[in-house]
Amino acid sequence: MKARYDAVIVGGGHNGLVCACYLAAAGMSVGVFERRHVLGGAAVTEEFHPGFRNSTASYTVSLLNPKVIRDLHLAEHGLRIVERPVANFLPLPDGGHLIVGGGIAATQTQVARFSRKDAEALPAYYAMLERIASAMRGLLLETPPNVGGGIHEMLQAWKIGGRLKRLTLCERRDLLDLFTKSAGDILDRWFDSDPVKAAFGFDSIVGNFASPYTPGSAYVLLHHMIGEVNGKRGQWGHAMGGMGSITAAMAAEARVRGVELFSDAAVTRVLVRDGRATGVALANGREVLAGRVIGNVNPKLLYLQLVDRAALDSDFIERIEGYRCVSGTFRMNVALDTLPSFSCLPQEGPHLKSGIIIGPSLAYMERAYFDARVSGWSREPIVELLIPSTVDASLAPAGKHVASLFCQHANPHLPANQSWDQVSEKVADLMIATVVRFAPDFASSIVARKTLSPLDLEREFGLSGGDIFHGALSLDQLFSARPVLGHGNYRGPIDGLYMCGAGTHPGGGVTGAPGHNAAREILRDARRWGQSRISRRSP
Repeated sequence: MKARYDAVIVGGGHNGLVCACYLAAAGMSVGVFERRHVLGGAAVTEEFHPGFRNSTASYTVSLLNPKVIRDLHLAEHGLRIVERPVANFLPLPDGGHLIVGGGIAATQTQVARFSRKDAEALPAYYAMLERIASAMRGLLLETPPNVGGGIHEMLQAWKIGGRLKRLTLCERRDLLDLFTKSAGDILDRWFDSDPVKAAFGFDSIVGNFASPYTPGSAYVLLHHMIGEVNGKRGQWGHAMGGMGSITAAMAAEARVRGVELFSDAAVTRVLVRDGRATGVALANGREVLAGRVIGNVNPKLLYLQLVDRAALDSDFIERIEGYRCVSGTFRMNVALDTLPSFSCLPQEGPHLKSGIIIGPSLAYMERAYFDARVSGWSREPIVELLIPSTVDASLAPAGKHVASLFCQHANPHLPANQSWDQVSEKVADLMIATVVRFAPDFASSIVARKTLSPLDLEREFGLSGGDIFHGALSLDQLFSARPVLGHGNYRGPIDGLYMCGAGTHPGGGVTGAPGHNAAREILRDARRWGQSRISRRSP
């Protein structure tokens, strides 16, 4: 460990590793400090029962930016991503089911069993989403214009506005709808069948503590559509070896570029002197000096726990305190003796390699949300079940399996006199029982389980409020306003302090985009300040 670095990054999650790689490639000395025993943040693969490994928190991949994959040579470091053969499988209470994916013709055939009109509408719906998603992809690696900035910010706003101006009037109306309306309102306009609307509406509440009829939930649906796997847009996939294989490949590239990586190295304070960030203090008492500090942690954690409030103005502190972090997520990993058999489709098939969604209607999802708001958790929860060992045998012993359960909704703020430490196992039982209603042998096949309540996600991974996105993806917390208007360009309110995590544009998910974009702005500032030893290459 050096006494001084050009840049110190707080948090060894994937965005921090991406940022470190780009800075090191430009000639900076970089140190990354991770609190946990393993690098990778929430994108890690860990053994949770002897012989059984799984992605501990983050569990599926689509949003990882292809430029980041190329620039960091992730494939050369062993990263391999395989797409799902079908996207989603919805078992239904009446014994029916709906499978989405495997090509538009196959999906139309499935949808037609519920509504021929919906099947006919499907190509136009997909085309509408893809047109807007394509426009949004063009903004992922852009730095949002900083409101109140100078001529550069005005030019950036003009450049981005010019891109959107190329949309037709109809497309602009669709864009406005997807940013401001609820997913339910949009889906009700397009489709008639409850299962069809549920299959598409699920994306609007993933990591979003809201009803599918909450205004703004349509953007969350869109956010989950802007990714790709192996060049196929809108696809979701599995990283072989689990999500930890992504961050392991990033860490390998970081080491090649000379980055120094430290685990079990908790940062307890950002050092500020004369109005400028000068380094960090570690839990072991050591101080590490740096030319700049980059926070790859939730903005609430950074500014309310690691930075002395005396260094921040009162309005900024108030805004950060009001920054909403709540995703309503309860996460489980289970070890299985055998594959579950669903009553509606008992044989093995591609549906077991998909996202298995228990949430048969938008009304069901809305009840789950309001139930959790009042009672603390949904008595009839929404569960997405993935069984990655069906495509990746390395995760479990021969003939055995692992499954991820991503469950909604679980309120981080329980009623008085209750804590998640007290009720976590009770809620886990409920989540399993919810799956059992559709796969009767599921509970009896479980060998072991690992649960992560919203409180566990906060304590273990620094996800404030258990928020997997480091902040709600609502209109007032997007683009130039993420995390706070005036600091949407990756620069904090203290000189030399930057942000590169999912609490900045373009938001949550395993994307690498915030780390990429932050590195570009850091290098731009370094060149502006005349640090000639920084190369002119820009990510």
